[in-house]
Amino acid sequence: MASGSKLVLYAALAGNLAIAVTKFAAAAIAGSSAMLTEGIHSLVDTCNQGLLLYGRNRSEMPPDEKHPLGHGRELYFWAFVVALLIFTTGAGASVYEGIVHIQSPEQIEKPWINFVVLGLAFVFEGSSLYIAVREFRQTKDPAVGYWRALRDSKDPAIFVVLMEDSAALAGLVVAAVFIGLAVWTGNPVWDGIGSIVIGILLIGVAIMLASESKKLLIGERARPEVQRYLAEVAKGTMGVCLVNEVITVHMSPEDVIATISLDFQDDLPLSEVEKAADSIEAKVKARYPEVRRLFIRPQSRVAAVEERAALQFPAATADF
Repeated sequence: MASGSKLVLYAALAGNLAIAVTKFAAAAIAGSSAMLTEGIHSLVDTCNQGLLLYGRNRSEMPPDEKHPLGHGRELYFWAFVVALLIFTTGAGASVYEGIVHIQSPEQIEKPWINFVVLGLAFVFEGSSLYIAVREFRQTKDPAVGYWRALRDSKDPAIFVVLMEDSAALAGLVVAAVFIGLAVWTGNPVWDGIGSIVIGILLIGVAIMLASESKKLLIGERARPEVQRYLAEVAKGTMGVCLVNEVITVHMSPEDVIATISLDFQDDLPLSEVEKAADSIEAKVKARYPEVRRLFIRPQSRVAAVEERAALQFPAATADF
């Protein structure tokens, strides 16, 4: 998955850089506000891919003395920064440029250049989106819809590019419509209105990305099937009376830390407890290699319940 998400990022970066240069050239020649806004949008997207690549490389650094659990969440941090950049730089610049163009409208020169560039950009953005969707489909549960799978994804490299490219394609359509209105009516104010609409679209995307990145940054659990498998394996292990609790958290898309609280038989020798723990860990890592670290905690049921009450945890949602 890591290599797949890097491919998505490299494809998006190359495409957005080429598109940004083309859009800025067209905006300078034709004098279109909406095209200038689209150029800014593509430039911001290019920087975003660079930040996500930087974050992914940082997240793959090995653990050290100060970071014993690794640097996985760097990727989530930079994904949150990307969301802020889309909101401030992309959306803010788009709305500002639209307002300025409405206040001081300028007639679009050589409008055909805009439509040629928009058509080329649509092809490039569509190609980038195709690669992202293809990689996303390989990891998505076939029984889960695309929107639900996108919300449940733990890899910002995938869902950021998917949302950005989708917004970019929508923005291209908006720009084409409002440039067409400006040319058809002879009123360049429509061009400025198109910039504002694109800005509003980017605000919505930025809010969604920030929300998803925040959940991962503060610590989101692994997929439900991973948690269920952890409980099932532990429950079926000799010497285990009860599975008190299963806690998982993503440090990065391919790095999950899990803790299982188990109530062992009171007369079980320590050597047998160790064998049970080794057996559970081996089975879990064989099935889900993303579970990099598994902590097994012997704990009585009474102590587990009291601990959850003291920490004000909600009642367990699954009967282990």
